[in-house]
Amino acid sequence: MRNSLIFKLMGAFLLVIAIGAVVISLLTSQATQSAFNLYTTRSGQAWAQSLAPVLADFYAQKNDWQGVDTLLQSGLTPAGMGAGHMMGSGQGRGFGASGAMMGISMGQRLVLTDTQGIVVSDTAGELVGKTLSPQEIDNGQPVLLAGRQVGTLIVTPNYQTEQGTPASDFLDSVNRSILTSVVIAGVIALILGAGLFFQITAPMRQLQKAAGSIAAGDLNQRVVVRSKDEIGQLGQTFNLMAESLARAEKQRRHMVADVAHELRTPLAVIQANAEGMLDGVLPLDAEQVNAIFQETLLLNRLVGDLRLLSLAEAGELPLERHPTAPGPLVEQVVEHMKSQAAQRGIRLEGKIEDNLPERSLDSDRITQVLTNLIGNALRYTPQDGTIWVEAAPQPEGRVKITVTDSGPGIRPEDLPYIFDRFYRADKSRTRASGGSGLGLAIVKQLVEAHGGQISVESPAYAQNGNGTRFTIFI
Repeated sequence: MRNSLIFKLMGAFLLVIAIGAVVISLLTSQATQSAFNLYTTRSGQAWAQSLAPVLADFYAQKNDWQGVDTLLQSGLTPAGMGAGHMMGSGQGRGFGASGAMMGISMGQRLVLTDTQGIVVSDTAGELVGKTLSPQEIDNGQPVLLAGRQVGTLIVTPNYQTEQGTPASDFLDSVNRSILTSVVIAGVIALILGAGLFFQITAPMRQLQKAAGSIAAGDLNQRVVVRSKDEIGQLGQTFNLMAESLARAEKQRRHMVADVAHELRTPLAVIQANAEGMLDGVLPLDAEQVNAIFQETLLLNRLVGDLRLLSLAEAGELPLERHPTAPGPLVEQVVEHMKSQAAQRGIRLEGKIEDNLPERSLDSDRITQVLTNLIGNALRYTPQDGTIWVEAAPQPEGRVKITVTDSGPGIRPEDLPYIFDRFYRADKSRTRASGGSGLGLAIVKQLVEAHGGQISVESPAYAQNGNGTRFTIFI
């Protein structure tokens, strides 16, 4: 189960969710921290501007900064100042000492230096008595009294993360919200991902089960295709493969049965004649020996045809190809077959156009193709019928050769199987009268071995019961 695809996908998905959660949490937390720092810094600058006049009034009454810590830490009104004075000094600028308290409560750090840059007050209690650099002082708000600078107030967000402050509570709340959101989003994504992974793996398991059944020999297995995506296309391809395997197995079984049937007749004749001669029933003369010899010729031709067909189908048939003019080759075959046609009372006519382009051909194999097609036409064309053999050039340098007869034609239901091994459209014909059933299968393989195409049509069958046309493109 650990090697199951769904566990691998879930593991990868969990890893992606975890990495995404960490990255989102860190980036969001940092962005929130930076935005909060910017907000408090700008607020601190505003508070410093509002508090500077209050501190100037304090210095005017004390003429020094002694006791200013109490003012900055507690926000108490300096001695001798009335609330109205404080409000009069600070309200017009935003807020008075209460503004300092708000700054402290929001996590702001107030640092006050004298004119020498020495820290006289620090709400954090860390820098008192230390001298700040000119760069640090330049970032502060000058405290002016009658146009004279008597000190510098610096507001910084240095202890926002201190526990118990509203600032830290706010940031903690934001971080908790981010974490909660990431967890909820991760759980939802995991649930949706689990559903998606199940949709992916369920068809895969079905394919695996069907493939195992096919491997065990059950070629009737098919899978149900419920989608048109890649998984659905895979299921369709699997079904096509299964159908092809089933069809190939069926053809193999039929071929074995057909081969056994084709071999049975000549072997039975040979056996019967030999037994008759051995038993003295038949005379041991030249006629009986010749009958056995003829049957051996049929067997030898059948075995040769089977070997030729198997080599062609496996793509291992050697071809001796040379630049050849198709015209004279077709004309030669037609002239050679005319005597056979005349003996059957059939007219064999050829129409070969001039200037056919040379093609790289094995002359013997193409001669075999044409001889088989014309011989097949002679077998099915009635007396006084006609066979036409035509050759003409085609676009892109191709050559078209057609063999058309005036025979009874082929039934439409037989046309798809006409090039199959041992297939006979006329089931009443025997091996002696209808051939072995391998001729057209060999023709198809030889044409395709040359990179060509062959097709058959019987357009006149439904009209007047005449005519079959074989077309070859080389």
